[in-house]
Amino acid sequence: MHVVVIGAGIVGASVAYELAKTGAKVTVFEALGAAGGASTASFAWTNANGKAPRSYFSLNVAGMRSHLDLAREFGQAPWFNQTGSFEWWTSPQSQVDQRENFSQMKEWGYGVEWIEPRKVKELEPDINVEAVNGAPILYYPEEGWVDPALYVAWLLRAANARAEVALHTGTRVSGLRTDACKVTGVRLDNGDDVVADAVVNCAGSWSADPIDGAPIVPMASTVGIVAFTLPVATTLRRQFHAEDLDVRPDGAGRIMIHKVSVDRTLLEKKRLDPAGAEGRALLDAAARYLPALAMTEIEAIRTTMRPIPAGDGLTCVGAFPQTPGYYLAVTHSGVTLAPYLGKAVAEEVVFGRQHPDLSEFRPARFFAGEESPLRFGTGPARKRGNEFN
Repeated sequence: MHVVVIGAGIVGASVAYELAKTGAKVTVFEALGAAGGASTASFAWTNANGKAPRSYFSLNVAGMRSHLDLAREFGQAPWFNQTGSFEWWTSPQSQVDQRENFSQMKEWGYGVEWIEPRKVKELEPDINVEAVNGAPILYYPEEGWVDPALYVAWLLRAANARAEVALHTGTRVSGLRTDACKVTGVRLDNGDDVVADAVVNCAGSWSADPIDGAPIVPMASTVGIVAFTLPVATTLRRQFHAEDLDVRPDGAGRIMIHKVSVDRTLLEKKRLDPAGAEGRALLDAAARYLPALAMTEIEAIRTTMRPIPAGDGLTCVGAFPQTPGYYLAVTHSGVTLAPYLGKAVAEEVVFGRQHPDLSEFRPARFFAGEESPLRFGTGPARKRGNEFN
């Protein structure tokens, strides 16, 4: 069986790797470079924290467990850091929301506990707990973060070692080949045709871009901005979340910073100056809690479109019934879900094994009635949103 995978981000690499394990022939087409889209402009936080409904929470827990399974499978996982995370909120309403989320997560069996400031100081001496100003602090010991570029590189290398998976970067798929509505391959921008038994679209926020003959699930992708500091002498290992601020280590002494309110200053992805207003706002917010940042600068700042399916914003994965052989895997929780979705999609494509825990997340939900937003090859449909996971 020959399967074409569109996109070599964290989800596409996972799908290619799991397909290779089944013995399938796999060809990956990536319009940019491997991990060149949202994967490396993501905070890359593995979690199921606050994710609802229950089915979506459970799906993300399965993703977290799949990261551990993958680490055991490789015998090492230099891309995965399960160090835990802290969370505190300073406004009264946010603290009410935090208590409600704690109760819900606890009821659903998620790892979470209240923690004293002194314990935070013991675990992470570089965090300025005085700046927390007495706010209650939650600790999530099972959460972590991923280096998506390393993840993609390791899985694609392993996929190639298993089944000589072919990766073509700088190559865009422009259309589907079909015979009696069934997919028989793809057509590339250069006019070449590639014969295949199935096609899996893992193009992230580009999933809504037109592919001739392909059904399109509408996207409501939002702008995401992450900044990276120059190397800093800090021992920080765990991430922390405060109001709309997210901070974590990113290797070689660099610190990654994200802030939802800074995301909202942009309506479209564009190149930003590390020394500009966005970088300064991110650095100032993080330095309040991590004083080691006071004497450094932003080295790089990246923007991307975070892939979010329209309507409910939830994961969309599975086959299109009206186009046999064409599959989609797109989600805002790509970093958390990637290893699980890779296995699930591979099993469905190669063996036809349907995963019941994906039943609420199928593409079919977008064209269940007369007011269906499903379209065929007519271009992107994006709405402005502010979600962040």
